[in-house]
Formats: sequence, structure tokens, C-alpha cells
Amino acid sequence: MGREQILRGRIVSRSMDINDGLLAMDGGHITYAGPASGFRGELDGGEPSGFGVKTGPAGSILLPGLVDLHCHGANGSDFSEGSVEGARSAARYLHSHGTTTLLASLVTAAPADLLRNLKALRSLQEEGLIAGSHLEGPFLSAGQCGAHDPALLLAPDACLMADLFEAAGPSLASITLAAELPGAPELLDLLTARGVLPSLGHTAAAHRVAAAFLDRAATGLAKAQEGRRPTVTHLFNAMPAMHHRSPGPVSACLSAARAGAAVVELIADGVHLAPETVKTVFELVGAENIALVTDSMAATGLHDGHYRLGTLGVTVRGGVARVDSTGAIAGGTATLLDVVRATVTAGVSLSDAVTSASAVPAAVLGLSSKAGDIRTGMPADVVVVDSDLVLTGVLRGGKWQAPPARHF
Repeated sequence: MGREQILRGRIVSRSMDINDGLLAMDGGHITYAGPASGFRGELDGGEPSGFGVKTGPAGSILLPGLVDLHCHGANGSDFSEGSVEGARSAARYLHSHGTTTLLASLVTAAPADLLRNLKALRSLQEEGLIAGSHLEGPFLSAGQCGAHDPALLLAPDACLMADLFEAAGPSLASITLAAELPGAPELLDLLTARGVLPSLGHTAAAHRVAAAFLDRAATGLAKAQEGRRPTVTHLFNAMPAMHHRSPGPVSACLSAARAGAAVVELIADGVHLAPETVKTVFELVGAENIALVTDSMAATGLHDGHYRLGTLGVTVRGGVARVDSTGAIAGGTATLLDVVRATVTAGVSLSDAVTSASAVPAAVLGLSSKAGDIRTGMPADVVVVDSDLVLTGVLRGGKWQAPPARHF
């Protein structure tokens, strides 16, 4: 006791939307979340004994800490560099900008580099800076490789997977996999048996192949842990567009999400998807079946210029990152709070956007008791924004996060 503090403002989370809300926190956890009038009687504009009340500017909104399933770096650092200090810098930058829980994503690389990078990220997970690692490759479709080096793509390989499991240990949380590759079903079973989240993506699979993959993944995950679901790596991006005579993976993914059997990632940053597309998907499948993600790379938080994503050179102009050699979009430069703001601008309610950027991805990771919501007993991960959803402060575990120095 003795470290109590209060935040007051509108609370928006999966659990509540209260105009005059109040959060009381002690020792890094939330001890009260609800109407201000219900906290130890009425405050009457005063300050309860032993508490510091932080009301904030007029129109302040209190959101749960955001949860990103798919980000490659920030603030000049790429998780695929293999640098523990660089990865720490990226993670702390993201924390300070509202993403209090995240998976660190790795792009396709040579096996030796993947093993090195997973070991580096394992140390970050042990420090509590990340929730785990996400392998986006190397088991991807060459025709839908996007910003992955096609020369480094591999067919699913159980022996390599065993080495990757050993390097990552319990920190490996998710792997993106193209459903149509030879050996994909067998690799999928290896993942779900260990509770590792399969994510369908970078794929040209036919509807029936994609649907069978997601069904098999959902069944396997349910055996490992009740309530968990597979995901779809950035729906629409790095997969063929849906055609009325050849619907491909998009239709299968939408159907599975609509049925509650999968969660589709959306990079709703205004670059990867049109606002109308984002709004339509929310209307079709619902916020509970969507995870907003950033796919952020090293340029996030920095100026336009030249960067690297794994082995590939990337140029950022006007905030849009593209691979130098192909012109393909090379990840995002927005934070998850930026994505929430763009989603609301697209016509989605704030409550739905926040749910898809916090509670849904937390549930996907099996972390609903530790992240993604504002309620009594939860860790005090809170994002404070103004009425325009501009960041004013971040609490992670009850501690205010100071923005780190930028790398220019």
C-alpha cells in the first residue's frame, strides 16, 4: 500500500463505457474501475485521503493498454537485427506510445539468423518487455511474399521447427504459415500441440484449403487451451484479391471470423487498407473477431528515409514504407494508437476499435486475465488520450512510461 493513485475521465474498454469514470490503482494493479460516484462515496470534486487524483484535460479518455500481435520494430530498431539492446529500445518505445503488450515479429531470414533472433527475443520475454515472439516466415508462399526475401523462403520443415522451438523456448507465441505449402497441415499440428498460435498468411490458398487450415487450427488450439483461436496475418495483404469465381483465402477467412472460429488481423493504418474496407469488415464479422495490428517496422516514430527490414532495403516516403527492389509495402510506420484513431475515423465506434486493439488480441494470446481490459484486479495498463485520441500518458503495470530518446 501507499502507492495508490487515481485517474478520472471517460473509461472506454471492452467491459465498460462510462463518461465520468474513475480508476484506482495500487501496487501496479487496478483496485477500482467504474463510475466516479461509486468510489468510496462521492468525490465532490475533492481528493480522497491518501490518493493523488489525476483528472487530466477536459475530455480525457482512459483506454486499456493496447495489445499488438504483429510488429517488427520501432524507433530505429528491427527485431530481426538480433540485437537485444535494439529490441529493448523498440519495445520500450512501443510501450511509451500505448502498446503495453506486444509480440515481437521476425521476418523471413536464414535459419541461423532466425535461431539467433529467437534467442534474443526470448531474453526480452523473460524480462517482461514482450509477451513473446512471432515468426512471420520462412514458411510462406513465394508468390505472396510481400516484404520477405523470396530467396530465403522454405517449405515447412519439422526438423527446422524443432530447432526453432528449442531456441525460442516458451517465448514462441505465433507462426504465420501458408496453408497450401506441402507439409503445412503436419506443421500446423506441431504448433497447436505446443499451444503455439498458427496464423494463416502470405498465402495463395484456394478457399477450401484455407478453410480446412483454419478449421484444423481451431480444433488443435481448443485441445491445448479452451477459447483460443487461430489468426489471419493481415487480411487482404499478401493474399490474392477475392474474385467472384475464385474467392481464394479472403472468403474463407471472413467466413471463419464471422463464425467466431478465427480472428482476422487488420492493418487499419490508412495505407494498407482503405477506410471503407476496414469499416466493412467490422460490419461483416464484428469487433470480437478482429485484431487491429500495426506490422510496424524500424521507421515507426522516425522521419522518412532509408531503413532495413530483415535483409531488404526499405525507403519511407510520406510515412509509407516500400521495399527498394520491388516497391511492395514493407510494413507500417504507425503505432497501434494511430491505428485505433484511423479506425475510428473510418466510421468504427471507439468501443469497437479499442476492443479489437486490446481485449481480442489479449484473448488470442490467452492473456485475458493479464492484459487488454480495464477492470478490478487487472494490471494497471492504461492509455490516457484526449478527445481527439492524441496520447497524453501511458501506465504499464502502474508505472508511467517516459518516451525514450529517438534514434535519428
